[in-house]
Amino acid sequence: MNTLRPPPSNPPILLTVIDTEEEFDWHHPFRRDAVSVTAMDHIGRAQEIFDAFGVRPVYVVDYPVASQERGFAPIKEFLQTNRATLGAHLHPWNTPPYTEDLCANNSFPGNLPRHLEAAKLQILVTQIKHSFGLTPLVYKAGRYGVGANTAAILEEQGFEVDLSPSPPFDFQGAGGPDFSAHSSEPHWFGSRQQLLCLPTTGGYVGPFSNRTAHQLFNWSRRPLFKRLHLPGIMARLGLLNRLRLSPEGHTLDEMKLLTRTLRHRGMNIFSLSFHSPSLQPGNTPYVHNARDLQRFLGRIQGYLDFFLRELGGVLMPPLEIKHLLQTKDF
Repeated sequence: MNTLRPPPSNPPILLTVIDTEEEFDWHHPFRRDAVSVTAMDHIGRAQEIFDAFGVRPVYVVDYPVASQERGFAPIKEFLQTNRATLGAHLHPWNTPPYTEDLCANNSFPGNLPRHLEAAKLQILVTQIKHSFGLTPLVYKAGRYGVGANTAAILEEQGFEVDLSPSPPFDFQGAGGPDFSAHSSEPHWFGSRQQLLCLPTTGGYVGPFSNRTAHQLFNWSRRPLFKRLHLPGIMARLGLLNRLRLSPEGHTLDEMKLLTRTLRHRGMNIFSLSFHSPSLQPGNTPYVHNARDLQRFLGRIQGYLDFFLRELGGVLMPPLEIKHLLQTKDF
C-alpha cells in the first residue's frame, strides 16, 4: 500500500464524517423494520457547531435516511446552502433487495455475493439521487465492511472516494474485515489506482505502540487478563491504548493525544467521525442522557478548536482532498 503523505510543513487537514443512519439497537440482532430516523430531528445540534467553525462535513446517508423525508430533508437544506457534502452509507440489512439471510455476517456489505453488494449499493445510489438530486461520489460501508469485490463495484458505479476502513481495528470476531495492519493514511486503490481511500483515523498510543502493538493489545484482552482489567490498566498508565478519532467513547484528551501521536509519526490528513443517532440520547452506547449529550457536543467543539487553533489545521471535504492529492506530488 502506497500511502500519501503531505510534507509535515503543510498544515494538517481534517475531514468530518457523519454516519447518517437510522436508530437501531446495537446490542440486538439486526432487523429490516428498524428504520426510524427521529434522531435526524436533532442533526442541527452538530451542524451548528460545524457552521461556527466553517466545517463542511460529509453526511454519508443510508437507505432509511435517504428514503424518508424526515431523514433527508435536514441534510438537503445543508447541501443547498453549501454547508455540507454528501455520500452513501450501505446498511445491507435494511437496503433492498432483501434476498440474503438476516445475520451478523451479512451485516458487512463486503461479505455479500458480488452481485448483491452491487445491487444494494445501486439501489441506495438511485434513492439518494431521487431524494437529493445529487449523485454520491463518496462511499462508506456500513460497519466498515469492505470486501474483496468492493473496489471493483465502486469503480463500476462511479465513486471517487472510500471512507470505509477503520485501522487498526479488527472486526474478524464479528465476521468483518481486519484493519489491524492498515495505516490511517490516504492511499490510491482499485484497478486503475484512481479511487482514493481516506480511512477513519485510528491508532495505538503510548510507549508500547510499536509494530507489535496489535499483538500485545490482543494478548491483553484474553479472558484471564481481561478479568484482571489489564487493558484498562495499561490505558490508565498510558502504556498502550487503541483509539479512534471520534467523540464516541473517547475523551477530548484522548482525541488530542491520538492526533499528536499520529502527526508526530508523519501523518497529516485526519478523519473525525461519529454516528448521527448519538445526537439524540438513548440511541447509542455513547449518549444515554442530556448530560452525556452536552459532553459529546463539547468534545466535538473542543476538538475542532484544538485542530484549528493549536495545530493550525485546515478543513476539507473528501472530494477536495482528492483534488489536492491529485494535483500535488506527495
